[in-house]
Amino acid sequence: MNLNDKLYLVRFNTDQSSHIHIIDGKVCLEQCIDKPCTRFCPSHVYQWDEEEKRIAVGYEGCLECGTCRIGCPYGNIDWHYPRGGFGVSWKNG
Repeated sequence: MNLNDKLYLVRFNTDQSSHIHIIDGKVCLEQCIDKPCTRFCPSHVYQWDEEEKRIAVGYEGCLECGTCRIGCPYGNIDWHYPRGGFGVSWKNG
């Protein structure tokens, strides 16, 4: 079973407000050349939007693994657990 098949088994109760925020978009644009957040997140929450020159955050698919809390070399991601009752809902557990 590949990663996409496994991610299909995960369900989400999406909140209307994001639990993930980029602290300073200027850091992503001017200092962070490699954009590692677009690679280290297992559910691809972070995508570089070339047209808008910013990191787009798709918080709705966050697996709440916390990788982004430590993976951003600039500490530019503000991540906390979603409000109670929202977030990831594991189908098999």
